[in-house]
Amino acid sequence: MITRPRRLPALLLAVLTLAAAPAARAEPVDSGPQGTAALLAELHTLYERAGAATDAYNATEERLTAQRDRVAELSRRLAATRTELAATRDAIGALAREQYRGGGLILPASLRLLLGSDPDRELAGAAALERAAESAAAALERLETGERHEGELAGEARAALDAQQELAEERERQRDAVTERLDEVETLLAGLSEPELAELSALERTGTARAQEQLLAEGTLGAELSRAPSAEGERALGYAIEQLGKPYAWGAEGPDSFDCSGLTMQAWALGAGRPVPRTSQQQWERLERVPLDALRPGDLVVYFEDATHVGLYAGDGMVIHAPRPGATVKVSPLAANPPLGAVRPDPEAEPLPSWTPPVLPDWASEGEDSGYDHP
Repeated sequence: MITRPRRLPALLLAVLTLAAAPAARAEPVDSGPQGTAALLAELHTLYERAGAATDAYNATEERLTAQRDRVAELSRRLAATRTELAATRDAIGALAREQYRGGGLILPASLRLLLGSDPDRELAGAAALERAAESAAAALERLETGERHEGELAGEARAALDAQQELAEERERQRDAVTERLDEVETLLAGLSEPELAELSALERTGTARAQEQLLAEGTLGAELSRAPSAEGERALGYAIEQLGKPYAWGAEGPDSFDCSGLTMQAWALGAGRPVPRTSQQQWERLERVPLDALRPGDLVVYFEDATHVGLYAGDGMVIHAPRPGATVKVSPLAANPPLGAVRPDPEAEPLPSWTPPVLPDWASEGEDSGYDHP
């Protein structure tokens, strides 16, 4: 059972969180519809910048994880090569000591056979010497090859470590960029009054309702809004529903908070058992695309021209998503943000033969709908 979280409207919550900070807005906010619309556009621009920075940070974090794995693998291979080299050197040393202990002049096999009193024994000894020589030559070749391989691996390992350091530094720069963008949002919100916040919320709700009506009127979503999901899509949707009410946090992948693509990734990875790419841009680029009029629950709806926001389709023209800082995971009309398109993580799967849509909590749609947007 999903219990109702204790929360306030997203924009008001952000302001209350910042109550101790001084209002940093240099100019007064214009009153009236035009001033509010301009303010909303400014706020959306800041959210968009934060979203783009977050997506870049998440992508770099993923690359850094892969690079760490490569460094660990190279280190393992280098250690194994050095262990093998040590064993080869020991074997060559043993052969050298054996030859030293034998002492004296070793005659060619033909002379030993001619001069010896026991030809059979001399023949056996010649064969043994030949095998020993072949073994020594092979050991020397292994040593030379191993040393060459060790040098190559050591060079690769150093380069991989350098690349890891560069990625770590890039991640830190992107983290600073996200923080800077979010500070801009907080600065804007901290300078608003409660009536101004109420105006913003009302304007957003009105815009969302109109966009959804237009989407339905144009038939963009098709006539059938509640198609059956696949078995995996149903599990992904179930996971997303369990996260309703949890706060948005940039770079978060759960279990206590999520960003938009962290939610969709975990819904499919943990809920459905099918890994998908980490960021909304990667999800858009790498997963199979489906038209909006063919959506089924579990599909991912990607938003904005630069694919900086994503939600999970819940059926009936609605999505579950983590909208933005200050908001929580919620249910919103699909048109709450301008859709770029949709992708399907399991395009080969057949829909369930029958399906009953889950009952969502009454409070699941409360709060602000918009994710990152352009002015």
